[in-house]
Amino acid sequence: MGTTLVTGAGLVGTSFGQVALRRGENLVYFDPQPRREFLEMKLGKGNFQVVQKDVRDLPALIEAIQSHKAQTVVHTAGLIGSRVAESLYTGFHINVVGTMNVAEAVRLTDVKRMIHISTFGVYDWRKEASEPLTEDFYKGSGVPYGNSKVAKELLLEAYQRMHKLELVVIRPANVYGLGHFWSGSGGGEKIQALLVSGLKGETAKIPEEQTMAFEYIYCKDLGRAIDLAATVPQPEKNTFNIGEGKVTQFEEIVATVKKLLPKCSVEIIPGTPPVSRTQHLDISRAKKYLGWEPQYTMEQGFKDYIEDLKKTL
Repeated sequence: MGTTLVTGAGLVGTSFGQVALRRGENLVYFDPQPRREFLEMKLGKGNFQVVQKDVRDLPALIEAIQSHKAQTVVHTAGLIGSRVAESLYTGFHINVVGTMNVAEAVRLTDVKRMIHISTFGVYDWRKEASEPLTEDFYKGSGVPYGNSKVAKELLLEAYQRMHKLELVVIRPANVYGLGHFWSGSGGGEKIQALLVSGLKGETAKIPEEQTMAFEYIYCKDLGRAIDLAATVPQPEKNTFNIGEGKVTQFEEIVATVKKLLPKCSVEIIPGTPPVSRTQHLDISRAKKYLGWEPQYTMEQGFKDYIEDLKKTL
């Protein structure tokens, strides 16, 4: 049993936490605005500690790691999607400088391993892809979020090479599951809105830009992947795609929700046209080096997600 410091107390961090707690890990969440009710709902009372600080505060990171004797750091904190572009300087400062601070804190405190949660948004989706995207595909799409995530990966690579850090980078597809979506996950918020509409018999209002074809991953599958990345012997490869291995059309999502919750109704709010994915992620590397593959189909994920939602509504 060890201690892991998790930056960010949202959907991804708590999904990892659920798995880590089952193997007896001690958890410390480092977040400037922790939602304790959400944490207790996902993890139970008394099963974690919270440090209410920001990743832009390097001394606070060092103090938290040292005082809690953390051997592992899982870095999930940052802004997502359009939240980065709302104020480019602030978005880059939180994402890039915050990540540099986490890396420096890890270096200075001799943390054993750092797990960095990146995104499939690092890939340059403007490039044509005739086959599933491997981890070596072109990176940098020109949008603020994707480019900030590429910058984070590049600086972590430099830290890893110079200071011999144990580093594992996880690139998930669009994550869905019970969350609060403060950081800006439009795709995750969309799916939650659809399921809530079905449970309540209300109309889900979905922005047109969120009707794209996309690849998804259920949060509990991602949580298991992160836990494997934190516990397996340092793998030969250290960057891994995590997804369903298929692109799902928006119409398929709606049909699955309506199959499980016939009261679901949808209204599309006109706006920015959707930009769809045409190719899915190659997840064979995660299977080979982490022993991971998804256990939930989208329908199975939705069934599990609905049970979680029922506890909150």
